[in-house]
Amino acid sequence: MEKISNELHTAIRAARAAGRIAAEKFGTLLHPEIQSKNYKDFVTDVDKACEAAISSIIIDSFPQDSMLCEEGTVMAGSSGRTWIVDPLDGTLNFIHSFPVFSISIALRDNHHELLTGVVYQPVLDELFSAERGKGAFLNGKKITISSRTDRESFLMATGLPFSEYHYLDSTLGMLRDVIHDSAGIRRAGSAAIDLAYTACGRFDGFWEYKLCPWDFAAGVLLVREAGGTVTNFSGDPDVFSGQSIIAGSGMTHKLLLEKAKQHFT
Repeated sequence: MEKISNELHTAIRAARAAGRIAAEKFGTLLHPEIQSKNYKDFVTDVDKACEAAISSIIIDSFPQDSMLCEEGTVMAGSSGRTWIVDPLDGTLNFIHSFPVFSISIALRDNHHELLTGVVYQPVLDELFSAERGKGAFLNGKKITISSRTDRESFLMATGLPFSEYHYLDSTLGMLRDVIHDSAGIRRAGSAAIDLAYTACGRFDGFWEYKLCPWDFAAGVLLVREAGGTVTNFSGDPDVFSGQSIIAGSGMTHKLLLEKAKQHFT
């Protein structure tokens, strides 16, 4: 792995700091530490503590940058750059002691170009990182997307609606089609992990409708720097212009995009 920038070094340091907080509390969360944000959408004291640790480290290093964090930390900087943070992606998993959750940190410039991305999975101590134009890495070793071309061997990942159901029929229709054109589907509950696993070839492709920037920003850069393709459901590479993501190799991205266009309008 090449010498990393100060931005990536800071993102890694912040992700590991949040990871330590999450790991220490995993499996011991008490009911008073869990709050409801919206219908079927929860936040915990751990989410908030992780976000505080991440924002403190980033602001200390880059006080002129802006911040956009899932749990409400917003800083308006003057540099034109924005840090996009999900302090605990997979909160429901964390609440249920299901060991699939991650910390996601990305840096975007004023043209919506992703510069830096980190996804850290504390339980496995797996740190995925990428810088624009420098490749993607897992614990310092370069990663690439899957090279599989046989549809009967594809392992795909997705997310499912949990609080809004107006697009449920479209989701199930696409899911049915992808089941026919793959060996299996996984729904891990963390889009950041889904994208990181697509970047390293564990998943052959990923799609999900209704995501926020903090869910996908770091993962999108990982997939692209690992040689993959990422767009929204319309095929537009400007993923910040919508709330949908399709990621994969040239073959799996094309397959998923065709199905998304059939089922989602």
